[in-house]
This record gives sequence, structure tokens and C-alpha cells, in this order.
Amino acid sequence: MKDTYKRNINYLRISVTDFCNLRCKYCMPEAGVEKMKHCDVLSIEEIVKIAKESASLGIRKVRITGGEPLVRKGIIDLIKGISAIEGIEDIAMTTNGLLLKEYGKELKEAGLKRVNISIDSLDPHRYREITRGGEVEKVLEGIEEALTLGLDPIKLNTVIIGGENEEDIRKLMDLTKVYPIDVRFIELMPIGEASSWSKKHFISNEEIRKRVPELVPQLHETASPAQYYKLPSAKGRVGFIDPISSHFCSECNRLRVTFDGKLKPCLHSSQEIDLLPALREETGSLRELLAQAIASKPEKHFLDTVDYKAITRNMSQIGG
Repeated sequence: MKDTYKRNINYLRISVTDFCNLRCKYCMPEAGVEKMKHCDVLSIEEIVKIAKESASLGIRKVRITGGEPLVRKGIIDLIKGISAIEGIEDIAMTTNGLLLKEYGKELKEAGLKRVNISIDSLDPHRYREITRGGEVEKVLEGIEEALTLGLDPIKLNTVIIGGENEEDIRKLMDLTKVYPIDVRFIELMPIGEASSWSKKHFISNEEIRKRVPELVPQLHETASPAQYYKLPSAKGRVGFIDPISSHFCSECNRLRVTFDGKLKPCLHSSQEIDLLPALREETGSLRELLAQAIASKPEKHFLDTVDYKAITRNMSQIGG
């Protein structure tokens, strides 16, 4: 289905939990999140229903996010349920990778096609500092497991934080010389409680590119928000996603559903459509609400404007 600006909306991102086994500085408060009542969170069956109705409107790709989706009870059944929906061609997941070695085989058998893995440092101490306690060795084991299982193309998502992990830029890029993977640098975004902190630590992707002059530009893929480059003789690619310095709104093809049943036409807008009444009380049509979200999708975000007001939800609550 096309929106008002003739963009083909065929991609749905669903956050299945705001819980996580890490506390990354730009994503979640140090104290974590308050546990919500079970009834305030989408059930596995409700998530499958949303995906099914979305498929009837032209959604072809579903990405499962969080929080950390692998801490969600019933995640394997969810992947099975979505993979059985007619019209869904691709099911992906964004994960921190800590539990990927444990669950990778079951996920693959359930129908998961590929994974994006978040990793902001290869240094054990820096990784522990940024994530407030994580073990990067487990993430690396998860990456190896994903490669073995063929959950590809594998994409590593990295956020460079000024003054914290700049030393990892080249080390992370060099992974593409060893593995046939994409390492993508995503600009730090001013979202939720960490919005002021994020602005202080922001480094543009343009600055990162300048530090590695041997990067060779690749043809742009219109379906991807990333601009890709390659290091000489590399097996994989280096990508840059620039939501702050160079937004890609004209090619945006996605909707987002939060773990508590709110439909977001745009990540950087406070606009949300509550799906729970339609799911549980049959108040209105779920399909109509999804169509409404597509129709009301804004032309662009306003992150780069002076009067932009950061959304109050944390990234862990939205799903990125």
C-alpha cells in the first residue's frame, strides 16, 4: 500500500518487549524499566494477528525488535506464527546477540531468515561500560552461530559515542575483511531520557567516513537506509545510516508497533495509534487503523530543526 507521498509501505517493525538483558546508555535507563502488567503488553497471538492484517495491506517484511526480543517468552512460537502468514516473504530480528548461540537453531527452524546484531565495541571493557555489564565474547559467539546457520545477510549495528568508543571504528570495519557481513554505523539519536546525553556525544557519520579515506562507495540500494562502502579486498561492506545529518525519509517504507500495542507511522514522531481496543474489544477495525497509519505517515521527521522536541519514550520501548 502506498502512502500520501507515493512511498510503498511494505515493512513492519514489531517490538515484542521493552525488557533487555543489557542497559545500553543511549537506549535504556540505568535502573532498567518498570515491569508492566501482563494485560498491557501484546500477546503472541495479538502480534501474529497484527502481522496478518498488515500482510493484507501489502506488508511483505517483518522485523522483530525489542528491548531484547530473545528474552520474550514464546519468541519461537511467534516466529513460527508469522512465517505461516501468506504474503510475508522475510522475517528478520534485531538482537544484541547474547542469547543467539542458545536460540539460533530453533529460530532458524521456526522461519527466521536473518539477523541484525548490535555491537558497539570489540573491547571487553568498553563494551561492558557502554552496555552496563555485557560480555562481548558472547556476542561474538552469537555472530559465529548466525554465520554457521546461514542467518544472512548478517548486519552488525554500531553506534559511535563521542569520547567512548571512537577507537573501535576501524576495528569494527576490519571485521568485513574477515567475514562476509555488513558493519553499519548508525548515528546516535536524541530519543527518550538519554536525548540530552546523546546530543553531547554525537559524532556524524560524515566525520567517521573522513577518518577512513580508503572506503570505496558502492551503488545505493533504494530499499535500504544505509549508504554502503567497501574496504579494499574486503568480503563484506561498511554501511552508514544517517538519520540526523542526512535523513532518508523520502524512501522510508516502514511502520512500527510497540510492545504495548501502539502503532507509530514515524520513529521520530510522538504520533501513536492505539491498537489494543481493536484487538481486544473489537472497537473499530484493526485493518482500518493500519491503513490509517499508512495514510497519515508524515513526509519527513524534524530531527534537524531547532524546535524539534525529542520523543519521551526510550529506544527500548519503541524498538528503533
